[in-house]
Amino acid sequence: MIANRNLLLPYAAPYFAYVVIASLLGDVVSDEINYILRILAAAGLLIWGWRWYIPLTGTKSLFSSMLQGGIFGIVGCAAWIILLLPFTEASEATPWSSSGFALRVFSAGLLVPVFEELMIRGFAFRLALQWDQCRRKKITDPLYTTLHERSINDLKPGEWSWAAVIISTLVFTIGHGIPEWPAAIVYGLLMSFLLIRQKDLIACIIAHGVTNLSLAAYVSLTGSWQLW
Repeated sequence: MIANRNLLLPYAAPYFAYVVIASLLGDVVSDEINYILRILAAAGLLIWGWRWYIPLTGTKSLFSSMLQGGIFGIVGCAAWIILLLPFTEASEATPWSSSGFALRVFSAGLLVPVFEELMIRGFAFRLALQWDQCRRKKITDPLYTTLHERSINDLKPGEWSWAAVIISTLVFTIGHGIPEWPAAIVYGLLMSFLLIRQKDLIACIIAHGVTNLSLAAYVSLTGSWQLW
């Protein structure tokens, strides 16, 4: 058994590397260089950590997961736009350069969904579920037990609890700007529902990618740069 404390770094490293580079170098280098560095760092850490990750597919067919992911991705994009628009100002947004936009689309559509879903719905959701299970069993220190004596690899696909849904949604929400919080909460709940319904992570990754690519297309076609 690989204890959860030993799985934390592989699951979290790509996400935090991506965020830290964006934060530290945002005003130092161009958008293009910033995104290239983020892509290289996150992709490299994903490759390094891949041996520790849970399987992305489950008992259902890949076609079913792709179909469900596509549908949920479109619905999620619509919900994101509707819930974010009231909290943004079009006058404050400026268009991206074509090269910067292309790199962002590549990153948001193909890379971010993988490491973000692995960390949020793959690790945080399952960790919260095991903590909730320990708490319900009245174990003296459920957090310590979850981190040191449990492994998310031991959970069956589709297992869930309301605590897991709420905690993973909060973790997902905190990773976004305050104006995005209403949209992030609804999107986090939607992805949790998809995970429980489909019982695999690939559906969530596909949905996340479809949402980001759809949002990029909407922003580009309408000029609503404040949304992205």
